[in-house]
Amino acid sequence: MTTTSEGRLTNKIALVTGGASGIGRACALRYAEEGADVVIADRDAVRGAEAVAEIQRTSNRRALFVEVDVASEDSIEAMAASAVREFGRIDTVLAAAGISYAAYVSGSPRTDDAPATSRHLLHTRLSDWQRVLDVNLTGVMLTDRVCARHMVEQGIAGTIVNVASSAARLALPGAADYCVSKAGVAMLTHVLAMELIDHNIRVNGIGPGFIETPMTQAMRDNPEGHAAIIARTPMGRVGTPREMANAALYLACDESSYTTGHTLYPNGGMFVG
Repeated sequence: MTTTSEGRLTNKIALVTGGASGIGRACALRYAEEGADVVIADRDAVRGAEAVAEIQRTSNRRALFVEVDVASEDSIEAMAASAVREFGRIDTVLAAAGISYAAYVSGSPRTDDAPATSRHLLHTRLSDWQRVLDVNLTGVMLTDRVCARHMVEQGIAGTIVNVASSAARLALPGAADYCVSKAGVAMLTHVLAMELIDHNIRVNGIGPGFIETPMTQAMRDNPEGHAAIIARTPMGRVGTPREMANAALYLACDESSYTTGHTLYPNGGMFVG
């Protein structure tokens, strides 16, 4: 079935990192529904091609897959160049690529069964710490910076939406690298918004709570893990990728035209204020 666009991103060019699965994929599909042509950037070429096909089938919009390693500046540069070469410009960016721990592979369960205390900061390998920050924080910075340079060069009043996490504001024992990287994304969003305001480029973020994605699958499948999720979430349920996509869409389109430097936390009431 082909979806009729409501037009909030009509004829915009959207670039989505981490667009092959999870929140990134949901956002790419939602943006296409609203009239955008979409560049899916991800490491997973198989699922990336599936996302492109789904966009073309359901929204009748143009879509392109580009393989990218967000921890590599050269790869990010090539990604943006491919988008501009194919579509002429970049109007809106969603930086969603991320990992929950150093060896994370999307869709694969965590294989180590070591006690949680072994993941505490006292025992974290520096290489593991660095890997998480390279992808989650530096990868977002590079994505934002490279794409913003194209926007500035072409005089585009664009939008950038960064995917942080509610872990940016919640201390999770055993996940210091993840929490710190996402807190960095939130602050990066605020600072970059101020730096780009004179170029009419708005920069905002979302900080999801527990969402039905491959990243949370193992925890949700475990009765104790699921109970912990519900205990932390006053609404008593996990969120959906579609709900996150709706939040990102608001920040990407003109409905949020007076909003910049803000991180929205759609998390079922985990914290307020």
